[in-house]
Amino acid sequence: MSSIPTSAAAMSSKVVAKNAPGQKSDIAWKHSHSVDGSNRKLQCNYCSKVFSGGPFRMKHHLAGTQKDVAACNAVSDEVKQLMWDLVVTDKVKKHSERDDDDEDAHTGEKRKLNQVEGQSSNACFNSFKKKGVTTQATINTMYKKNLREDACQAICRFFYNNAIAFNAARSEEFFNMCELIAKHGPGFKPPSYHEIRVKYLKQEVDLTEAVVKEHREEWKKTGCTIMSDGWSDTKKRTLINFLVNSPKGTVFLKSIDASDIVKSSDKIFKMLDDVVEDVGEENVIQIVTDNATNYKAAGELLMQKRKRLYWTPCAAHCIDLMLEDYEKKIPVHGETIPKGRRITTFIYSRTPLISLLHHYTNNRDLVRPGMTRFATSYLTLGCLHEKKGALIRMFTSRAWKSTRYAKTSDGKFVEDIILDKEFWKNIVTCLKAALPLIEVLRLVDSDEKPAMGFIYEAMDRAKEKIQSAFNNVRKSYLPLWNVVDERWDKQLHRPLHAAGYYLNPQMQYSPNFKADFEVKKGLYDCITRMVADVEVQAKIDIQLDDFKKRANLFGTPLARKTLDKKSPSDWWESYGDEYPELQKFAIQVLSLTCSSSGCERNWSAFEMVCIIIFFF
Repeated sequence: MSSIPTSAAAMSSKVVAKNAPGQKSDIAWKHSHSVDGSNRKLQCNYCSKVFSGGPFRMKHHLAGTQKDVAACNAVSDEVKQLMWDLVVTDKVKKHSERDDDDEDAHTGEKRKLNQVEGQSSNACFNSFKKKGVTTQATINTMYKKNLREDACQAICRFFYNNAIAFNAARSEEFFNMCELIAKHGPGFKPPSYHEIRVKYLKQEVDLTEAVVKEHREEWKKTGCTIMSDGWSDTKKRTLINFLVNSPKGTVFLKSIDASDIVKSSDKIFKMLDDVVEDVGEENVIQIVTDNATNYKAAGELLMQKRKRLYWTPCAAHCIDLMLEDYEKKIPVHGETIPKGRRITTFIYSRTPLISLLHHYTNNRDLVRPGMTRFATSYLTLGCLHEKKGALIRMFTSRAWKSTRYAKTSDGKFVEDIILDKEFWKNIVTCLKAALPLIEVLRLVDSDEKPAMGFIYEAMDRAKEKIQSAFNNVRKSYLPLWNVVDERWDKQLHRPLHAAGYYLNPQMQYSPNFKADFEVKKGLYDCITRMVADVEVQAKIDIQLDDFKKRANLFGTPLARKTLDKKSPSDWWESYGDEYPELQKFAIQVLSLTCSSSGCERNWSAFEMVCIIIFFF
């Protein structure tokens, strides 16, 4: 018969920590896992963030207590509430135990005299206390759940009754507002009508002006691009938004009612000239606008007056026009795109057919919004091609045949299109021509990196991809090239694009780099136009030789290794210090955007601003 340990040391040797290896009984392990085999560094199963500090910090992360750890934004409400109850209950228990210890310290010898009796009574009390805390936690959980339901209903009613877009619930400001109200606790007094309209509005205006002031300081150092784009509001007014882009970011400058201006190139010129004056001519490198005839004429007038800046047509708009020209000038595109529109319009204007479509496509849609109108047309053709099998099954099914739409002329026409093998072949032909241009469109429309150093090469690659897609058959790809060249040569291609290509180290040091006459002409045109001092122009020209030869820092192993890991402007910032004149010029060119599409992404916000201004 084995002996039973009676000493305290022997008893403690049998106790195993709940987070010891192989003994992970802490509830935090159900919602996280170790990343290095230890118990200290855990990864959340919901948001995948890694934290040190073990299960304790992980529970606070999941509970969202903000206690030395960021809250999880992907955890479910149930798990979050469970963790909240656990960490709060644990805190209450520890606080109660501290109170007990304080009380025991005052009892002195009395506790010693009644030790045995006290132990038995404390055991009963502790058992009762634990049950009480558990019961209280359950009540609190139910109470908080009901409170949340009431709060959510009130928030939603505020959205519904005031016609607030549901998308506003995804904004960072909405989450911050709710978080701060919760931190305040009961009795929070919301801002009054007067405070919203005067006090806090003034504070926000002051804050915005301070941000714009910081941007203006940056414009003096690196130069900037003025972006403009026109749109029509609900009152059919023609409004033009002006934004300013620099390496620091993009800021809204102003919105102008141009209903009486846009028809006259002289008036547009005056409007653009006033904006340049506002920003500061010495800060402006280029102004990007629509490339309509009146804007082009106004841009040329502006360049005649302002000798140090460029007018540049919006690259996104030009590429969109290339796609439009495909539909107008290439017969197979002109036939296929309208048929694709006919299919999507027919289905999406009839609710029963949408349900039938989703049954066959696993709830996937046929329309894929693109960056521009004509990009959307081709991306939708791509969706149709992806769902070819599902569409054929749908339009040959009994469910389709039994609908009243199958017997209509429109329904029969769409069914014939779907079952036409030639239609699907034509879609492939259209996509071969359009997708290379859509890749360039994504490049110039992206906010991730300035495209000025890449657009020249990107257009050449797009043409090569088109040629390759048609197996180098001239009669197939040459008409497409002609469409692209017509817009590129006459509208889009500018000296800044050539200079960006030459100064981009990723291009300059590529085996395929070609500095032909067109590229050099664009480069030297930019040097003489953007740099006023002739002596500085000469220095830049001389310093270009070392850049081409990878002299000094340009040729170090680190400069070579980070060539495609840094943006071109950042690369120049790191390795161009020995050539300050060339460095400044290169950063100015390579930091430029090629598109004014950033204006378009904020049309709804601008319209709301205009409405507010009208009412106030």
